[in-house]
This record gives sequence, structure tokens and C-alpha cells, in this order.
Amino acid sequence: MRYYLGLATTFHDPALALIGPDGTVLFAEAAERYLQYKRAPNCEPDPGTRMAGLLKRYVPEGAELVIASSWGEQFSEFLKGQAASGAFDLTALAAHPSTLNRSFVPERAERVFIADLHAMQARAGNGTMLALDNETRGFGGRPRATIAGQRRYAHHRAHAAYALWGSPFAEATALVVDGMGETGAAEIYRLKDGRIEEVRRHRGRGSVGFLYGLITDLAGFDQIKGEEWKIMGLAPYGRTDPALMDLLRRLFTIEEGRIRFADAETVQAVAAAVLARRPVDLDEQGWADLARCGQDIFSELMDALVAEAWALAPSENLVIAGGCGLNSSYNGRVLARSGFERLHVPSAPADDGNAVGAAWLALAEDDPDWMGPKAQMRPLTPYLGSTVSTEPLERMAEGEPRARRLGHDGVIREAARILAAGGLVGWVQGRAEFGPRALGNRSILADPRPANAKESLNAKVKYREGFRPFAPSILAEAGPDWFEDYADSPYMERTLVWRDAVRARVPAVVHEDGTGRLQSVTAERNPLYASLISAFAELTGVPILLNTSFNIMGKPILHTAEDAILMFYTTGLDAVVVEDWILTKKAPA
Repeated sequence: MRYYLGLATTFHDPALALIGPDGTVLFAEAAERYLQYKRAPNCEPDPGTRMAGLLKRYVPEGAELVIASSWGEQFSEFLKGQAASGAFDLTALAAHPSTLNRSFVPERAERVFIADLHAMQARAGNGTMLALDNETRGFGGRPRATIAGQRRYAHHRAHAAYALWGSPFAEATALVVDGMGETGAAEIYRLKDGRIEEVRRHRGRGSVGFLYGLITDLAGFDQIKGEEWKIMGLAPYGRTDPALMDLLRRLFTIEEGRIRFADAETVQAVAAAVLARRPVDLDEQGWADLARCGQDIFSELMDALVAEAWALAPSENLVIAGGCGLNSSYNGRVLARSGFERLHVPSAPADDGNAVGAAWLALAEDDPDWMGPKAQMRPLTPYLGSTVSTEPLERMAEGEPRARRLGHDGVIREAARILAAGGLVGWVQGRAEFGPRALGNRSILADPRPANAKESLNAKVKYREGFRPFAPSILAEAGPDWFEDYADSPYMERTLVWRDAVRARVPAVVHEDGTGRLQSVTAERNPLYASLISAFAELTGVPILLNTSFNIMGKPILHTAEDAILMFYTTGLDAVVVEDWILTKKAPA
């Protein structure tokens, strides 16, 4: 019996996925959750301490295990040659200039990225090997599984495999856009008859992803920390400045539908000119006008790529993957700006999703008749990660009357009551979400009706910038009553426009531009979360909850019950629910 371990092995957002012989995703999770280290830069995706338990749980004794990673064989061999020549030695890296290059990043930084990529490829699977050997304790016993080979798959192809085979579509066109791939930063693929075909591969160092990262830095944030999200949130507070737009448009041209990026000298000149215009009193709230212009420029570039995808592979269905797929503001508008009719963006479109894509590609290589997961597995659920033990709460209950086991119906009723009264509730259920967004299993929840709920949540728990919006989770059947041109959005992958008549009812989740990055919730996808929203609606008449990830700024989403309990005692949360247990600040009446 053959199983597949997929590893996302970029220098950021490492992740692992375990796939069964029929393509079932048994487990998928980003390394940052287990390590509790935001984005886990340059960390192995499969630490031995983690893999021992996962292999024991999901892989039967005597199985074969294929290890698949997310950068291609030819590219990995090139990196190996570069390392052998000394190109990645610190002295060699330090010799490169720190000025911006055609990729919109400092030349030295890009070389470091590539050196880090090599390091990640070189050690892919080492943690798994240690976990397997540790089972025998060195006494010659037989490990649980034998390694049946290591495979490497092109970065963008892994993106496409995860996004297309995990989509609800039998046929679709995929646009992959991120910071960098083996030859360029964008590719177009097509899914037809279960097969994934490459349509066009972009070449060159110019990158929509890195351009957005440059704007992030120029606006006063930090792309290394993954703060591109802040540009998207801040943009509605800014105005489109014609002078800034003219400067940013010098960074590229669009000729006959193809994007041509500027040379390094132009990039450097534009960055200097933008910096010269930056307000001198810029604080942590950032530069709103540049954020607005940057989002507009991003949309122009994405429109060109989407139009190219339509021209080369027209389809009713569009799939967007790569880190740029996290731009929910653009995703909410793309169908109206293109010939495509339906959109799918997976729950983990960035590099963590490549763990699933690489594993599926390995399976497809071994089984030529395999054409993706079975229909009943699609679209792929995001609830693929770890579970949380209630044992810490069971221990607490011996001396803490505020820790109670009420059963799932009981905690739903109690949590709904606390939320309707204006309280903040941490909500932990089932398996963790795969991807960066909490979708009702690792969430902090609030009543969306009070106008000050957003400010209260920021002040008491999240400790983040006030301009960043909070997302609404809405019962899917109620969606058309609350949003214009409603579309199902199970992963918070797109923003839609609130209907004018309802905005005043839920001001805490209406962004500055009248949009909301919604999550459509159904009983089929998440029965407990749907029941909680229904219980809240019975009390308030509003089938919506404010939903944000269960973390504080700078930390990943929680991984254990101990994480949840710590946040409960050190923040302004009024209650924490873990499975059918609840811990409240106030003693029960």
C-alpha cells in the first residue's frame, strides 16, 4: 500500500500533507501551527517530533511512503550546482548590492531567497526519516513505512494541481500568480478530462507578487512579515492619486495583452520618487493613498493575466492560485471584469497548498488512470488539520467552576447567548483549517451589530491596526438578502458588496468601501458552526457573526487547548469553547 507525503518547501509557509492511496487528503497543515512561529520561515515542514505521531495515526504498518516536494527536479539540481560553486556562501551573498532589481526586491535579498530555497530542497524529508528511524530506537526493528522514493514537482504545477483537482469543477482554467517560480511568476493551466495541462509559462524576473510586496514596503509595512494583507485592508481609506498612479505605471507596460516589466534602473527610480512623496509623519497606520493606488495597479495587472487566460483557455470556470490568490478584494470583482462565470480559490492558495498539490502529482505519476479525487471529495474541505484535546479543561474543572462540559448543544446555546449580549467568544471545534483563514473551527467570534465591536475586539484581543476589517460569517441561504450579486464564498476568498439597506444592521463587518470578505456557512460544510450562527440568529434576527482568527497579532492561529486557555486569561475574551467545554470569565449563575 502506497501513501504520499507532500511537502511545501519554499522559504516561507512550509506545510505537509498526507495523502492516501486513493487520493484522500488524510491530513494537511502549515508548519507554523505546530511550531507557533508565524509563517515559519526556513523551517522544515516535517519535523521529526511532529511526523512520528502523524505517521502512527495515518499510515499503516508496512506501507510505502513517497515523499513529494514543491519545486522541480531540474531547478533543484541547478540550485545544487550553485551551492557547490559557492554562490550561496555568506561572503558571496554579501557581495551582491542591496538595490532593487527587476523582481522589485533588493538583489541581495533575492539571492538569499534562492539560497534558502536550496536549503529547503536539500533537507526535504529529513524529519520524516528521523521519525521512521526513531520507531526502531536503533535496534534493527522494521520502521512503520519504507521510503519508496522522493519526487520533485514544478512549483506552479503543484499550485495548479492543488487548486484544480481540489475545485468543484470537472473542467477549468487555472491562473497561478505569486512572487516567483522556476522560470517566472505566473502560469496558466487547464483541467480537462481529469488531466492538468500547461497552457503558458511566463518567463523573467518581473513579478506581480513582488511588485505588490514593494508597494507594501513603500507604504510603511513589511513584506517579509507577510503584511501585504494590510495594503488590501487600507486601500479603501485612500484616494487614487494620479501622480502616484503615473509613477507606478512606469513599472510595467501591457502590450498586446502581455505584461512587460521595467528594467532595474526604472524600478529604482520609481521607488525613489514614491519615497520622496511619502508623508513624513507616516505611522503604523501606513500610507492609505499608496495602498489604494497599489491595489488599483494590482487589479490592472491581474486583469491582463486573467484576459490572457481567457484568450488561451476559455472556460466557464476560473481557478486562481498562488499567493496573489489571497487578494480577496480582487477576487470579488474578477468575474464581472472577465469572460469567466464561476470562480474557485482554494482555502490555501499560497505556498502551503503546494503540499497537497505535490502529493497528488506523485499519485498521478504512479497511477496514470487517476484523474483527481472522487466527486464526493470535491471541493476539498479546508478542515484537514490537527484536533485539540479537551484534557486541559478536564483537569481545570476539578478546581475551576467556570470550566464546564455542557455538550455541543449546551455550548452552542451558551455561546450564542454570550455573543448576543456583546461578549467575545473563542471557538475551537474539530480539525483546524488548512490555509491562513479561520473558518469557524479556530475562530474568535463577536456580535456584528454594535458599531464599536471592531474597536473593542482590537483593543481587547487582536491588538492590530484599526483599519483592518473583520470578516462576516453568514448562513449561505441568507446571503442573497445581505449581499449584492451574492456568490458562495466558503473560504473567505472574495469580498462582495453589502446591500445598502442592511449595512447599518451589521456595521462591525462592513468595510470602508461597503464590502465584506464573507464566509458562506452551511450545515453540510460545518454543522456546529452553522448551528451556532442559527442560534445567534434566533436571538437577534441576524444570521451573521463577526469572525476572526483565534490568535493575536504576530502569532499564528492557536494549536492546542493550552494556547486557547492562555489567550483567554491574557486578553479580553469573555468565553472560550473547546469542543463541548466552555470556560467563562463569569461564574455560572
